[in-house]
Amino acid sequence: MKVGIAQLTCVKDTSKNIEHISQAIRKAASMGAELMVLQELHNSLYFCQTEDTTLFDLAEPIPGPSTEIYGRLAKELSMVIVTSLFERRAAGLYHNTAVVFEKDGSIAGKYRKMHIPDDPAYYEKFYFTPGDIGFRPIDTSVGRLGVQVCWDQWYPEGARLMALQGAELLIYPTAIGYESSDTPEEQERQREAWTTVQRGHAVANGLPVIAVNRTGHEPDPSGQTNGISFWGSSFIAGPQGEFLYRAPKDEEVVEVVDIDMKRCENVRRWWPFLRDRRIEEFAGLTKRFID
Repeated sequence: MKVGIAQLTCVKDTSKNIEHISQAIRKAASMGAELMVLQELHNSLYFCQTEDTTLFDLAEPIPGPSTEIYGRLAKELSMVIVTSLFERRAAGLYHNTAVVFEKDGSIAGKYRKMHIPDDPAYYEKFYFTPGDIGFRPIDTSVGRLGVQVCWDQWYPEGARLMALQGAELLIYPTAIGYESSDTPEEQERQREAWTTVQRGHAVANGLPVIAVNRTGHEPDPSGQTNGISFWGSSFIAGPQGEFLYRAPKDEEVVEVVDIDMKRCENVRRWWPFLRDRRIEEFAGLTKRFID
């Protein structure tokens, strides 16, 4: 399967971002991509650096204007596209939602981000209601996609639940970067931890992982911090955690990578983790903490 990724910078003008993204999708299509994965909240700057009720104006319904644009592109290019949108479900009810488009332009399915962070410069709990769809793969013409979003990528449970329902790929649109006051050594530890935990999901489930992050510096509108320097480093890992591709930290990239899905099947035969799971002993995983 030929998978395209677009690691891009974003600007304040939403229309410019959408045009930039559209060009990236067309470029990947010209390189043979059958599946295209975009970064988290790609239509805008990462607005969660501050708490501002006027920014809810960025949200839109699904279906809505953006699904019309990306659905039309999917149909024109005969490509499955994984997008990441700010969903307005109702007044006061919003989600961070990945929408997957089929090659005919229809919506194949969506996933609402389940784990919502709340940290300095990542005030997502102010904007997003936790997802209520669950960890359910989305069936498409290129395979069953286990799509999650950013903070979800740190949790092995979500990846496992996707795998247990037959996901063939684990996909994570992402927006993550450095806190400006951290030392270079700490910044690098964080970036490598982010990469390592997702490669672990690939190994533990015998599935490829596609993680697409944004790049570039985005200032904090409030001036309380020095903004976020998104660390890029988008990657595709194979079913043993091996890098099939890894993007640079601070450059825009449009890349297409060929994933050998037959090899993925063989890896799961060699390492049958699902067979050997002691499910009768896992009840504690449904508890917050075991005292």
